[in-house]
Amino acid sequence: MSDVPKNDVRLIWSRYYSMFVPAPPGPGLLDRLKAASGAIGGIAITGLLCGLMLGNGLAHPLLVAPMGASAVLLFAVPASPLAQPWPVLGGNVISALVGIFVAKAVSDPTVATALAVGAAIAIMSLLRCLHPPGGAVALSAVLGAKGAASGYMFALAPVGLNTLMLLAVAILFHRIAGHNYPHVAPRASAPHGTADATPLERAGPSDQDVADALHDYGEALDVDEADLRALLADAELRAAERTHGAVRCGDIMSRDVIHVGAGESVAGARALMEDRGLLSLPVLDDAGRVQGMIGALDLGRDGAQAGDIARRPLFVHADTPIARLIAPLSSGARREAVVVDADHRLQGLVTQTDLLASLALRPSAAPAPAGPAPESR
Repeated sequence: MSDVPKNDVRLIWSRYYSMFVPAPPGPGLLDRLKAASGAIGGIAITGLLCGLMLGNGLAHPLLVAPMGASAVLLFAVPASPLAQPWPVLGGNVISALVGIFVAKAVSDPTVATALAVGAAIAIMSLLRCLHPPGGAVALSAVLGAKGAASGYMFALAPVGLNTLMLLAVAILFHRIAGHNYPHVAPRASAPHGTADATPLERAGPSDQDVADALHDYGEALDVDEADLRALLADAELRAAERTHGAVRCGDIMSRDVIHVGAGESVAGARALMEDRGLLSLPVLDDAGRVQGMIGALDLGRDGAQAGDIARRPLFVHADTPIARLIAPLSSGARREAVVVDADHRLQGLVTQTDLLASLALRPSAAPAPAGPAPESR
């Protein structure tokens, strides 16, 4: 090992370590602490309420052990397909019913426990409610039925009741924490109210592309296909920013920008746009700062002066990488970005046409250091 270069040793150790110790879940320590606090509250409230409802009282909370595993999924990885309401409730209750049925049908406890867990996995998979703690619920049902002859009511109380209470607490917790639960993969809506996906979504991997890739991968991944597609699209956009990062807005912007003052009449602004064939027109205040932007659709808004109908534009600086404009200018909601200096005075304009021409004709450039994202409201 002494003859192996240090870099190779580090690489070998890194690969070996990553096989046994995966990356921590969640984007940061704060999210993990939130998950822990949610699980504490979820288990405590579930146990106490179930104890009261079933007559055990506050001093004797009634919980089944697999609820701890369900709490890990519900509070630590709420976006997982295995942590959604139907897999949690259906998986636990169905597994309990399977476990009790097997316990009554098979006398040997070792065979019964193995069959119960295997059958629970098969039925949960068929009913699309796979939930890992369901295996523990099936096991508990077998052992509980043998020890206390609890019967099929075990699936309703405490298993079903525990699960419903834990789900209710999880939904409330994630609402307060600002999380998306029950999880729905984010998808940008078309700006014009049509059924088409956004331009970036149409340019990226399709649903079929993702499905085919997952099929060929050959391993089950604990991630929703829609989430995976959104992550891939975001990664592609970041790669474009890195590839074209050296080209700045100041390199491609129009500098001789026709504009009007905020006190110009709407009729005058319309005449200027029609005369020059403009789709948009910056509006400056008395100090020369950009107050807003007028587009063809803005001309129909109520107002006597240009400043009355101007909307807030997308502001960038001359050193902003042009790749930062790919997302906002391809969304359909924006057609241009206004380049301003530190005092918000007009320096130039980057339109969709400028961006398209630059991306098509300029060669890829070296990565640029990260800069502030464009201001958009």
